[in-house]
Amino acid sequence: MAKLIDGRAIAEKVYVDLRREIAELKAKGITPGLAVILVGENPASRAYVRSKDKMCRDLGLHSLKLELPESTTQRELLRRVEELNRDSSIHGILVQSPPPEHIDEVAIVRTLDPRKDVDGFHPENVAKLVLDDSSGFVPCTPLGVQRLLTESKIEINGAHVVVLGRSMIVGKPLALLLMQKNKNGNATVTVVHSRSRDLARITHSADIVIAAIGRAEFVKADHVREGAVQARSRRFPVASGR
Repeated sequence: MAKLIDGRAIAEKVYVDLRREIAELKAKGITPGLAVILVGENPASRAYVRSKDKMCRDLGLHSLKLELPESTTQRELLRRVEELNRDSSIHGILVQSPPPEHIDEVAIVRTLDPRKDVDGFHPENVAKLVLDDSSGFVPCTPLGVQRLLTESKIEINGAHVVVLGRSMIVGKPLALLLMQKNKNGNATVTVVHSRSRDLARITHSADIVIAAIGRAEFVKADHVREGAVQARSRRFPVASGR
């Protein structure tokens, strides 16, 4: 029988920990600040930014939401990012993806102060992840998948994990996280994708299967062996196992 992991209950536990940590920082005169920049009118992005802003305020963070018109130029957006880099009240900056087509997203990411790059996309943060340097930021979805597994007492140490997907947002950083030499890592990780041969055979050999491939219902019943753990990673990961 499948055992469903209650992601909402785990999230509430995370919020309790965060509120305590934020209160401790405020007692020292520091209010953590997050700035989110949205360019354009993409409905999904607008809803996502609203939810981030609301959660920040609920947790007691300083939240700055910058909603810029579709016509915002590359130069103007870079100027806004550089201003936030210098703003001592802002400790994290997030530029909502995807931006309009005329914006060079790579250039924007490289302009971010890596110490404020909460998405973990800056080359310096990517390098730190590769080097097992915990001082950098890690993309949130891979970190969330790892947290779901550890909070659910699913053994990662020594397990064979198959990650379906090779994006820099989920697949690659998640594989690196689970391979790290620590109590929440030490997995043997295989990364596959839509063009991998004998995909079902590879996934069927796994103790943990994580689908981060961006296609609904891509993983079928014959992809996962009895007793394995399956995690579906989209914006909000959900995991299930026997």
